[in-house]
Amino acid sequence: MRVDILTLFPGMFAEVFRHGIVRRAREADLLRIEVHGLTRWTSGRFQLADDAPYGGGPGMVMRVEPLVAGVEAIRGLDPAPPRVALLSPRGRPLDQGLVSELAAEPRLLLVAGRYEGVDERFLDLSGAEEISVGDYVLSGGEIPAMVLVDAVARLLPGAVGDSESVVRESFSDGLLEHAHYTRPAEFRGARVPPVLLSGDHAAVRRFRREQSVALTRERRPDLYAAWVRSGPGSRDSSFQETTP
Repeated sequence: MRVDILTLFPGMFAEVFRHGIVRRAREADLLRIEVHGLTRWTSGRFQLADDAPYGGGPGMVMRVEPLVAGVEAIRGLDPAPPRVALLSPRGRPLDQGLVSELAAEPRLLLVAGRYEGVDERFLDLSGAEEISVGDYVLSGGEIPAMVLVDAVARLLPGAVGDSESVVRESFSDGLLEHAHYTRPAEFRGARVPPVLLSGDHAAVRRFRREQSVALTRERRPDLYAAWVRSGPGSRDSSFQETTP
């Protein structure tokens, strides 16, 4: 997969992408990341990428000309057509379903917005979709772009050593992940649940599934309700959910 990122602050990405699964995916040639500074497509003495909004109001708006020019130039750097996305708080929520969808693409082109937002004509002319990492506002789209790349990298075949760990993570089946324990078996009077030490793999699976359901019901009732609506086909045959 190739990921291009268009941003006013290209220097923000270098250190982040040198670590963890993203680094390993890049070293294994599973993931190629190219970061492009938007000022390359600005003009004039001050290389301005923003201007005051028409109609008045606070803040500044990113100008349409450099954004469109940048996306058009970056599109031509590789024969694979990119899926273009603007990181924006008003976009489609980035959930695990969307991450899986994006991970199946051969190429992504991510645009990091700034200030009060971007000129709406950029979306119309570029065909970019909007993606949000949460219902809150950040200073720009750079950190959301990092989040998206990290989430997508985990799903690239071969990026994670134990592929089963990806399948069992939170949200992979609509539920939060169960609790984890490791050595020592007892610490300051707190003990690891005996079932995890029993060697009974079927019992361990049931215990973890029950924990996932209970945690989701308690902490994310919205996810729990969606999981219940999805029907028994999405559940382990060995587990029967009961109403408290």
